[in-house]
Amino acid sequence: MRKFTAVIAAAVREGFSDVHIAGGHPIVFRKNGRIQSEESVRWTPQEIDALVRKLLTPAQLRELAREWSTDLSLSVHGVRLRLNVFSTTRGLSLAIRLLPGVIPTIEKLNLHPSLQQIADLKAGLVLFCGATGTGKSTTIAAVIDEINRSRAAHIVTLEDPIEYRFLSKKSFIEQRELGTHVPTFEKGLLDVLREDPDVIVVGELREPEVMRLTLNAAESGHLVIASLHATNAEDAIYRLCNSFPIEAQEEIRFQIASTLQWIVIQHLMFREDIGFRIPVLSILRGSQGVKGLIRENKIPQIESAIQMGKADGMFSMERYLRDFIGTKKSFVPPSENFRPSTEISQDVIYMSPLVNPEAGFVKPRKPATGQEARPSTVPGHQTDYGLDGHVHSFDEKATVDELIAQIEKSAKFKE
Repeated sequence: MRKFTAVIAAAVREGFSDVHIAGGHPIVFRKNGRIQSEESVRWTPQEIDALVRKLLTPAQLRELAREWSTDLSLSVHGVRLRLNVFSTTRGLSLAIRLLPGVIPTIEKLNLHPSLQQIADLKAGLVLFCGATGTGKSTTIAAVIDEINRSRAAHIVTLEDPIEYRFLSKKSFIEQRELGTHVPTFEKGLLDVLREDPDVIVVGELREPEVMRLTLNAAESGHLVIASLHATNAEDAIYRLCNSFPIEAQEEIRFQIASTLQWIVIQHLMFREDIGFRIPVLSILRGSQGVKGLIRENKIPQIESAIQMGKADGMFSMERYLRDFIGTKKSFVPPSENFRPSTEISQDVIYMSPLVNPEAGFVKPRKPATGQEARPSTVPGHQTDYGLDGHVHSFDEKATVDELIAQIEKSAKFKE
């Protein structure tokens, strides 16, 4: 566990977005979309087994044994991690995505300010689309937090897994994780309509029944925000329609047309001049013209509608690059969002034994007595909390091996 903690600290310092751990193989990082490895750091398959036993709950271990893979999220040094543990020829492997410890704003994500308008919507469907790893979840989190900071609303999220933990501000936020708080997305969507929500967030639209229930929720007067794997707006609409039998597709098109507010397609582009990736968007707005095209099954004309929809706030990627990215004077580097910090939410995490008899009370991870979350006063160091809840200081110029050696010497990490 000490080595794992040190690697995560080093990954945050270096601005890596992903870490891959495989038995007997050098550890692999991804930075700005590019893969690189660190030859000096390896795990044996047996060490990975031991690490997984420490990271996973009993329920997650059972899922791993049953399904040969599992998803989870946790915090290390205050940085939220999304993990996928899966079986390979090398034994178990870990794919780790680093998430900001504090939910970034739309501005700090270098996104177009018009996305703040989503926070004003009271009903309808908003889809965030793109390939895996393009930042959809982070953008959705920024939009949710914009609502949370700007108005009173009851927000219920259905996620797999929970990536960002929210602290209620003006809004009241309740988060449910698939397999922990709700058995399926379908059950969660059936439940949520009886939970007095204003905003419903669906982690990902995969199965047809989830899509149907999501459209029903949007049609019943709620604001529904969801993610979908699609490469453009036309593809997103086809993905929704073609998930259903032919005889049901006309009804689905009408539901989409009546509820659609936004479709945001997100890609990441590396800029050599600034040295990091920035989001590039295509934005479709649910104008009357767009709704008419969907109802009349003229979906191939959607791209033309985007090209002609500048007055309605629409952007093709080409126009977005030219009119927004090309005129933007400065960009916030990812390192500002990924700096270690204590979790934004210090709410107590509790699993009722009435729901899961095996679960009990789990105390929130808090600083040791007298240790507040604050930057280190030692130049060249950064202070953060380890898995044990204690504060640790790391030399920002240290290599991964030096970080590991430093942690080995720390009495607080002795097992």
